[in-house]
Amino acid sequence: MELFYHPLSRYSQKVLIALYEKQANFYPRIIELTDPFSRKEFSQFYPPGKVPLLKTKAGELIPESSIIIEYVDHEFSTGTRLLPREQKVALDTRLQDRLIDQDFSNILFELERQKLESGDNNQIRIKYLENDINRFLHYLDALLEHNHWLCGDSLTLADCALFPCLYCAQDHFKLFEYDNLDRYWHQAQLRGAFQQVTEEVVLAQIEVLSGRRPIP
Repeated sequence: MELFYHPLSRYSQKVLIALYEKQANFYPRIIELTDPFSRKEFSQFYPPGKVPLLKTKAGELIPESSIIIEYVDHEFSTGTRLLPREQKVALDTRLQDRLIDQDFSNILFELERQKLESGDNNQIRIKYLENDINRFLHYLDALLEHNHWLCGDSLTLADCALFPCLYCAQDHFKLFEYDNLDRYWHQAQLRGAFQQVTEEVVLAQIEVLSGRRPIP
């Protein structure tokens, strides 16, 4: 398999965590979408031009982080099972994954974009976005009161989605004010798969700051 991704993309990080949890072998293909040549070359290969994208052994192209993870979880019996067998828990896992993408990751992206701009209207919009994220953090904290991981005792697809969001949010929001979420975040940082992804993220950030990698 080949994974086309960018290390600073949260959706790419989500897939990387899943692949490492599954102990799945793959060839990493970093795509610099801000580089015109790299973007053009990738768009010729895959016209939508979005990452992450998985190319299977059979040559099939699978986009979208959650779909990639479901495919990998079905194809590989090794490592962590990311979609629970029990139907009720599997449905909840898909629900939480969807909510994290829509109500956390996408809002974080909008918040980051607004902070790069200036003006009074931006400050109002930033405040609204921060309030939305704090409400979602309260939701997660309540969910984790009785769960070890997000959807129960085992790590799932939903946790793969949540880890990169918390990694970003820790610099802007007081996660320690949420007792259950704070406990969860500390145990997440001890997970080997997440540590691997974090190392790659830090290296990519250093390369951006040094000018060796374009700003994503």
